[in-house]
Amino acid sequence: MQKYYTLKSENKNTKKMLQLNLPEYSFRIKKQDEKLLIFDSQRKRYVSLTPEEWVRQHFIRFLIEEKGYPAAYLAIEKQLSMNGMKKRCDAILYNRHALPILIIELKAPNVAITQSTFDQVAVYNAKLKVNYFMISNGIEHYCCKTNTETAQYEFFSEIPNYLVFTND
Repeated sequence: MQKYYTLKSENKNTKKMLQLNLPEYSFRIKKQDEKLLIFDSQRKRYVSLTPEEWVRQHFIRFLIEEKGYPAAYLAIEKQLSMNGMKKRCDAILYNRHALPILIIELKAPNVAITQSTFDQVAVYNAKLKVNYFMISNGIEHYCCKTNTETAQYEFFSEIPNYLVFTND
């Protein structure tokens, strides 16, 4: 049975969001022009509160607060130009030399993670050429390393701490 979390905005409006398989965090939420907005501490602004954004806010906080990822090394909704087309990667983790090391793809809780999700990340990776991917819909979480010799993914048993990525 799915559990829901009732959100209350600063002006007392409520909205039910699916409870995620992540720790619960407090967020600043407000209503503006009949839409609920959530404050994104990475982008330093309010953004529309969609189910995917609910996952993004929780997952990024989880990485920073529970797994030790440096907030300054995470870029949110990073635009990529690929073959004249603009794509938007949900998040990218950079190393201390400002080189990308991890692609993070996030989906709404009701969106199943399928092969097409991994294919989407592979398209981003054609440009970024990183060794690691993370994919989550807030319920299921995957982290893997690409094996360049076999063109296969090697899955981690859980989301790793940041230190795993500092050895590459």
